[in-house]
Amino acid sequence: MKGMDDNQRDHLNKLSLIYEQRLKILELQAANFGLSVPPHVVVEIGDLQSKISSIYTDLNLDAKFLYNTNTSFLQTSNSAKTVVLFLSADPSDAVRLRLGQELREIRDNLQRSKERDNFLLESRESVRPGDITQAIFDVEPQIVHFSGHGMSTGELCFENLEGKIQSVQPDALANLFKLVSKQVGCVVLNACYSEIQARAIAEHIPFVIGMNQAIGDKAAIAFAVGFYKALGAGRPFEDAYNFACVEIQLQSIPEHLTPVLKLRSEQQNFFS
Repeated sequence: MKGMDDNQRDHLNKLSLIYEQRLKILELQAANFGLSVPPHVVVEIGDLQSKISSIYTDLNLDAKFLYNTNTSFLQTSNSAKTVVLFLSADPSDAVRLRLGQELREIRDNLQRSKERDNFLLESRESVRPGDITQAIFDVEPQIVHFSGHGMSTGELCFENLEGKIQSVQPDALANLFKLVSKQVGCVVLNACYSEIQARAIAEHIPFVIGMNQAIGDKAAIAFAVGFYKALGAGRPFEDAYNFACVEIQLQSIPEHLTPVLKLRSEQQNFFS
């Protein structure tokens, strides 16, 4: 990092040492678990690897270990699958969306990928607000993907008992993800105007994607295709996000600037 003084460099070195010591402990724990590493251990290992890599970049150092940053926790154990939870809601009093096609495209691209044996896709449709926590409890995902409607004020739209719109305030979902932050490493909000919600969730989750304005069906599906195609190829989250934006461009859809990636605040450069 340009312009770094000795105090800043010393702080980063000390922080790196703390992270590395914690990482060694977790890796020993993971080895002891063998074939059943708990999801929260897997996610914390990946989070620490990402933090250490960021510090090394700031210090202009070569990594002391070969880490696939951001998604390294996806490959911590050959037997531990990365679980993707696909949540969708398409209320009857809103414009209909092609959510089934989006799910099908995600499933097809993961199944065709070289890392297909490392992923498990679970889906819940016509989701009501009360279904979200139950789905997370049941599935224990590392990636949560929501596809549906969003409001310009930042709320995501789920369904009520009659199948009509029931919105959820951004702080409510943010508080939910705070409770599962040791398990979930990435959240994708493939819905219009979801940047506000993404920003709130990113206070607790390392990688969150939202939309900074309305997004059309074709662009939303293209983004999902590009994102999971890249993850299935073993790419890190940030790379997958960039590939997904390019996928929109490749389809000649002028919405590639609509998706935005939000990083958990502590992952930003310490002295940017």
